[in-house]
Amino acid sequence: MSAAPDSTLSELGLRERKRIATRRSIQLAAVELASKRGFDRVTIDEISHVANVSPRTFFNYFPSKESAIIGELPELPDAESIERFVEAGPAEPILEGICTLLIAAIDIGDMGGVAGGSDAGGEDQEGEASIGPVSVQHLHTLRRALLKDNPELFALRMASMHSFEDALSGVVQLRLSHDDPVLAEDPEALHQRARLVTYVALAGMRHAWSCWADHGGVEPLSDGLRSSFAQLAELGTHVH
Repeated sequence: MSAAPDSTLSELGLRERKRIATRRSIQLAAVELASKRGFDRVTIDEISHVANVSPRTFFNYFPSKESAIIGELPELPDAESIERFVEAGPAEPILEGICTLLIAAIDIGDMGGVAGGSDAGGEDQEGEASIGPVSVQHLHTLRRALLKDNPELFALRMASMHSFEDALSGVVQLRLSHDDPVLAEDPEALHQRARLVTYVALAGMRHAWSCWADHGGVEPLSDGLRSSFAQLAELGTHVH
């Protein structure tokens, strides 16, 4: 058998690591500059210079300096994953299904899936500069402070989160309708049930994200999601 497939996978892995490192470097440069000078006094050219990329490369990753500062938010996965969730039926606990959806939704590479392969301030095995656990934690600490001190950035973050929340709630409604035809006949009750399930799921996601960031992003975020949702399920069995 030819060795080409393994070589191709290895090269894809290298490109992905470089992409992740570049994205994180841009974000770190953006939040550090904004923290030192103030958000309004930072330009994309300055961010690009500190991150050692061209402005053109910056725009390959982020549409604006605001987006680089507030960070990535998840998007719903492909239609096939959504259909699989909707049609899973009552045999699959709905929160378990949502956890699987969220793992598919987040860009694991950017949000923790590949983190932990290098030391803080070190280099990876290919010699490329990397952002280690200390810098990842530093990034999220600065970001939280910026969101607190800049209402316009916080509003952008919340608007993006609300869009994802609405999309997830819509998918949950489809699942609930599939599982319970009687509930499906009452649109208001269906809507409220879906909102409640969505809020619980997002609480699990927020818990996973906070734990991941607090520990420097050294473990895959997907593992944190599974752990948080497992705790939600366990909590449900103890709440009377």
